[in-house]
Amino acid sequence: MLSTAKMTTILPVKDMERARNFYEKSLGLASKGMQEDGTCILAGGDGPAIELIVRPEADTSDHTSVSFEVEDLASEMKSLEGHGIRFEDYDLPGLKTVDHVATSAQQKCAWFTDTEGNILCLHQNLAQES
Repeated sequence: MLSTAKMTTILPVKDMERARNFYEKSLGLASKGMQEDGTCILAGGDGPAIELIVRPEADTSDHTSVSFEVEDLASEMKSLEGHGIRFEDYDLPGLKTVDHVATSAQQKCAWFTDTEGNILCLHQNLAQES
């Protein structure tokens, strides 16, 4: 069925230039250019893409919109902080961060927002011992 389909996450943005600047310069994603319909497609590799679409009246969600799987969470966080990214802290039932990182038996995660208020995440899968 869809096991070989390419996935694209569509994110609403209020200001396309501001959002493009964030995703290209702060996160280092490559732009595949503006499309005829006014959207912009960005990708970090050959895998899934992010499509930015202008929606001036759109509300941002209260949950993670995109999560980037990384090999070394601490290293990626440091690199992104050097580009102005500020990581969030949470103290919610079932989710508490320490130094911006939530840790479970399966993964470590850190959240931040883009310039448009979309919640983004970095996550590192932890090796499972047999």
